[in-house]
Amino acid sequence: MNDVAQFSGASLKQDSVLYRKRRLVNKLTMTASMLTMAFGLFWLFWILITLLQHGLSGINWQVFTVSTPPPGSTGGLANAIYGSLLMTGFGTLFGTPIGILAGIYLAEFGQRGWLAPATRFINDILLSAPSIVIGLFIYEVYVVSVGHFSGWAGSFALAILVIPVVVRTTENMLRLVPNSLREAAAALGAPQWKVTLYVTLRSAKAGVLTGILLAVARISGETAPLLFTALNNQFFNSNMNQPMANLPIVIFQFAMSPYEDWHKLAWAGSLLITFSVLTLNIVARWMGGQKNQSH
Repeated sequence: MNDVAQFSGASLKQDSVLYRKRRLVNKLTMTASMLTMAFGLFWLFWILITLLQHGLSGINWQVFTVSTPPPGSTGGLANAIYGSLLMTGFGTLFGTPIGILAGIYLAEFGQRGWLAPATRFINDILLSAPSIVIGLFIYEVYVVSVGHFSGWAGSFALAILVIPVVVRTTENMLRLVPNSLREAAAALGAPQWKVTLYVTLRSAKAGVLTGILLAVARISGETAPLLFTALNNQFFNSNMNQPMANLPIVIFQFAMSPYEDWHKLAWAGSLLITFSVLTLNIVARWMGGQKNQSH
């Protein structure tokens, strides 16, 4: 009995030491995590405050109604805003169906064979590829062949950036759908394409939409691919087959210029893009959180 008591006492003491050690490690990890989060938030708020200080003074109705001006005159960013919306819209329109179809294949039909692993590998490369490489690719493939810059070229470059984000999100969201739903639909005699379209994809639609919003947020501020594809246009242009103005390049050109009025417009454009991307990210994260709670 004494041996049993001694063994139990030693075991409890060892458990107590292990518990204290785990609590210490937990506190250190949580402290490091909180400090890292505070460090990131500090720079985020600094950037936002700086943008508000310099950009709010440039926000007026002319920014949304007048095209970019020559140096020394008043103007706005209407043509750049319109061009960015147009190219972002077409890029999302071109890239989203391809991304969703590829994600469906990887999640629902790609369990065997070599095609699914190869697709995931290529998708991972596209996710990490610098956007300037995508711009150079479209320049060589499309711009050189047609002989001029255009809004279509910019949309194609943005579409390539959209595809990997939508593919990854769609595949992950579809994999979260319980197999019991697929089995129940199959037991009722539904073919696999109907199970995928009306059961699996419908269950994951909030997550897929979140991925699309994240993709739009990613391409909204891209500058490098548009330098080699859409270039720029100082005038209002709705012809997608011609060079087209866009906010990122206008901000880049105006910020590098020596003119104070252009600097003011560059700050205003930066403020618009930053808060648009921030809003899209917040909405996407909120929708993702709602999806997780529903599960």
